[in-house]
Amino acid sequence: MPEGHTLHRLAAYFAKHHGGSRLRVSSPQGRFADGARRIDGRTLLDAEAHGKHLFLGFDSGDWLRVHLGLYGAWTFGDADGERYLGAPRARNGRQGELKRDSAGFVVAPPPTGAVRVRLVTASGWADLRGPSACEVISDEGKQAVQARLGPDPLRPDADPERAWQMISRSRTAVAALLMRQDVIAGIGNIYRAECLFRAGIDPYRAGRDLTRAEWEGLWDDIGSLLEDGVRVGRIVTTRPEHRPDPGVFPVPRSDSFYVCYRTGDPCRVCASPISQADLAGRTLYWCPGCQRH
Repeated sequence: MPEGHTLHRLAAYFAKHHGGSRLRVSSPQGRFADGARRIDGRTLLDAEAHGKHLFLGFDSGDWLRVHLGLYGAWTFGDADGERYLGAPRARNGRQGELKRDSAGFVVAPPPTGAVRVRLVTASGWADLRGPSACEVISDEGKQAVQARLGPDPLRPDADPERAWQMISRSRTAVAALLMRQDVIAGIGNIYRAECLFRAGIDPYRAGRDLTRAEWEGLWDDIGSLLEDGVRVGRIVTTRPEHRPDPGVFPVPRSDSFYVCYRTGDPCRVCASPISQADLAGRTLYWCPGCQRH
C-alpha cells in the first residue's frame, strides 16, 4: 500500500499539471459514473493529501476523495509519455504531438483495464485503477474524513501533541500504534519499522512507556523520512555510513532499508539477524540487537 509520501507527490503533481484546468471526467469502468457526472466540466482548484487520502477540490465546492489501498494506482499521460504513481513505476515512450478535440481536450488513448476514473484536460489525462475508496464529497464530508485521521507530519497543520496524547496513554505496542491512521496519518509498514529501528526503540514497548524525548525524536525523524520520500519518490531510510557504497546516488534499492524485507540478514549496524513477526495484521521487522529499549 502506498504510504503518505506518495499521496503528497500525487497532490503536488495534480496541482502543478492540472490545477486551474477544466476537467472532463468519466468512468470507463462504470462504477463511478454518478460521481463523474458531478464533477465533469468543473475546474480543479485544489489538490492536497492527508495521510493516505488524496483530495481534489473543484470550483463546485465538491471534492474527489481517493484512497489507493493495496491495489490502487494512477496513470498519467501527456506528450512525454505515460508514468505511474501509486504502484511500481514505469514510463512509456514519448507520445509526441497530442491530438485535441473540438473543445480543446486531449484525445486520450483508449482505456486499458478497469479504469475507475479518467480525468482529461487540455494538456494530458489521468486514469485511476483499483482504489479502495473513490467518491465525491462535500467540504463538510472532507472535514469529517480528516477529523478521523491523526496528524500528518507532512502537513503544516499537523499537531504532534494530539498523537502523543494517544500514544502516551496506551498499553498497545508502539509498532501497532504507528500503523493506526487515527494516531499518525500516512505511516505504513515500512516507515513504522524503519523509524523505530532508527530510534532504537523495541517495537513491542507499550506506547505509554515511551518518554516525551523519545516521542519528539521519533516524530521529527518520521517527518524527515517522509520529506525525503516526497523528494526522491521512494523510501530510503539508511544513513550513508551504513551503506556499502555511501557515495552512490540514487541509493540502490538493496541498500535502502535497515530492517524491512531483510529477515535473517545481518543488521547493518550490529550484525544481529533481523527478526520478523506478525503485528497489527502486517509483517513487522526489527533488530533484536539494536532495539532493546
